[in-house]
Amino acid sequence: MKIEMTDIGVRADGRDLIAGVSMTCTPGKVTALLGPNGSGKTTLLNVVAGLRRPTTGNVNVDEYDVHRLPARQRSRLLALVEQQASTGLNLTARDVASLGRIPHRSRWGAGDSDGAAVVQRCLDAVDAASYADRPWAQLSGGERQRVHLARTLAQEPRVLLLDEPTNHLDLAHQLRFLERLRGLGLTTVVALHDLDLAAAYADDVAVLDGGRLVRHGPVDSTLDRTVVADVYRVDVTVEPHPIRANPHVRWNHALEAER
Repeated sequence: MKIEMTDIGVRADGRDLIAGVSMTCTPGKVTALLGPNGSGKTTLLNVVAGLRRPTTGNVNVDEYDVHRLPARQRSRLLALVEQQASTGLNLTARDVASLGRIPHRSRWGAGDSDGAAVVQRCLDAVDAASYADRPWAQLSGGERQRVHLARTLAQEPRVLLLDEPTNHLDLAHQLRFLERLRGLGLTTVVALHDLDLAAAYADDVAVLDGGRLVRHGPVDSTLDRTVVADVYRVDVTVEPHPIRANPHVRWNHALEAER
């Protein structure tokens, strides 16, 4: 499904968190949302997810205006993995992953005969099946993050939105997860800090700075030395990866901060 953002603006406390963001995310492709802390990545993801109404502009997923959809219908269309998600309830990891099936059940909890199989498949997909029946309170940060990823996949969304999903994962699980993410065939927008991971696994990149979209396009023609220097104040070398088709980003040194 195509995501179309038109002139998105979010204003709070007298300042613009997002201003004039317009872009289209290609159906079935992975778009990496990049930018330093405070650039507006989380705010934009929340707008696209329908959790925050923009001050200006609108978001359409194919023919649907995201902010006009009922919550249940929107939850079947889009799913968001947030940076921090927790629960104080006495649940197992499987219970938490099963929360992703709520949009597919009736108000009385019926009507989801395939739900258990879907949840198991999603736990397998994120390497969380081995601790699926452990209490939530006993899980590490990385284990919890993988379960939240399973919960999101269990929604069976058409559009997947992820806010720094690899933060609590070790390197092997980061690579496995991003590899699987590419294989899902979903329209995906994922906020990432690691430019090299973005270069390796994204089809397109969108670079935010100060709430504004400064670059958007295919990763191999958009993520270059100039934009990284301007936005991140870091000198990098962008070069062909020795194995993968996508480019490799190698940092050299931090640039002097702008005065």
